[in-house]
Amino acid sequence: MKSLIKHTAIGLVLGLSLCSLSSLTLALPADFDAKMAARPADDKARDAARHPKETVELLGIKEGMTVVEVAAGGGWFTRVLSAAVGPKGKVIAQFGAFALRNNNGQAAKDLSAELGNVTPVFEGVDSIAAGSADAALTAQNLHDQYNNNEVAGQKFITDIFNVLKPGAAAVIIDHAGSEGADNKAMHRVTATATKGLIQKAGFEIVQESKLLANPADDHSKSSHDASLAKATDQFLFVVRKPAKK
Repeated sequence: MKSLIKHTAIGLVLGLSLCSLSSLTLALPADFDAKMAARPADDKARDAARHPKETVELLGIKEGMTVVEVAAGGGWFTRVLSAAVGPKGKVIAQFGAFALRNNNGQAAKDLSAELGNVTPVFEGVDSIAAGSADAALTAQNLHDQYNNNEVAGQKFITDIFNVLKPGAAAVIIDHAGSEGADNKAMHRVTATATKGLIQKAGFEIVQESKLLANPADDHSKSSHDASLAKATDQFLFVVRKPAKK
């Protein structure tokens, strides 16, 4: 009898372990890697510096999620997120009104149509329904807001907080700056300043990852400097909106 109980317990443990492994393996769609390989060559050339797959894994993106990309820019991460959520998921790519200045945002509209699961937004993040997103991501954008106006920087982060469902996570990435430096001129922001904005917005900091760290960049040059080849030292915060109690 004891032997039967023991073997049953072992079987349950193994079964649970296999289920856990299966859920981890299937978090991203089965065709994620194939879609990543099919991206434009210029996009793939930046993968070594930007670590897209590791980034979406840190964020915990799974197939079928609704993800908001804040300040989507040229759509580099839009393609990544589209592949990560799969055809049953949705990417709300917030390009903002600025994108409309170039051919009425046609490039963003064409990209969204091509990917099929992307909805372009040409207004602010605050135009997206509050509490509607399973996850959010913004990369290399906060410095523009914060360095021009600290209040705008705070709103930028708070808008991300508001668009998320309770318990949902976001990733915030930017070019790392140094305390006391002219970070505005160098298109950078410090991790310390960013952390303050994150905490003031109400986020919990889950992790400050070194995934995008580059010790070869000493923060003395503009993030746009050609010698850096777009491989700047960057911080990456994984943050979470507290779950409702």
